[in-house]
Amino acid sequence: MPLKPLQHDAHYGELDQVMRAYLGQAADDTPERRSTALDAYVRHTWHTRPWALAVAESQLREYARHPPGRLRQRLGEFYPVPDVGLRDAEIQGWLTVLADHLRRSIEEGEAPRPSAPVTHWEWHARFTELGQLLGGWFSQDMPDEFDDHDAAIEDYRGTTDLSLIAKVVGELHELVTLDLDESEYALALAELGMEVDPPSPYSPGAWLALLAQRLG
Repeated sequence: MPLKPLQHDAHYGELDQVMRAYLGQAADDTPERRSTALDAYVRHTWHTRPWALAVAESQLREYARHPPGRLRQRLGEFYPVPDVGLRDAEIQGWLTVLADHLRRSIEEGEAPRPSAPVTHWEWHARFTELGQLLGGWFSQDMPDEFDDHDAAIEDYRGTTDLSLIAKVVGELHELVTLDLDESEYALALAELGMEVDPPSPYSPGAWLALLAQRLG
């Protein structure tokens, strides 16, 4: 039978977070260099859940040492490492390299400096609630569901818990204070799920500031 949620989280929960960071990214880590995906995971986790780095290191190393055998695979009681473009024979060595990088980062206290997100995973890990708003209310279906951007905002405000709105406002202020250029704000909106242009005459950055004001 498949793993129960408690079993999954206890043995593979943080390993799964690391694997998700590789979505759309190359698993090209070497013993000397972290990949872009692992850099993003380390950067975000150091500044939000630093204790989770040690959990990830332990789970990665344990999985590399004791990959699921045939019985566990037949029963479905194991975590399937997603396809990251490596051969099966390379997975154990790669997981060990990741664990070594995390251990070195912890032991040396190497906390990367905060910066704008680099990968799709990092954008959504850092701006979780904003991703829910932009992907849910400003998808390509928005023109069919709402008269305009303002109507979508009002629908979100009227149907969403106040605590989540407060989180969105905080994430909007955080995004605006990154002081990106307009092309970078446009990329941020796309990464977070927005599939329509900001309303005229607003630039992406100006509309994000306006959205924070409207919701706040």
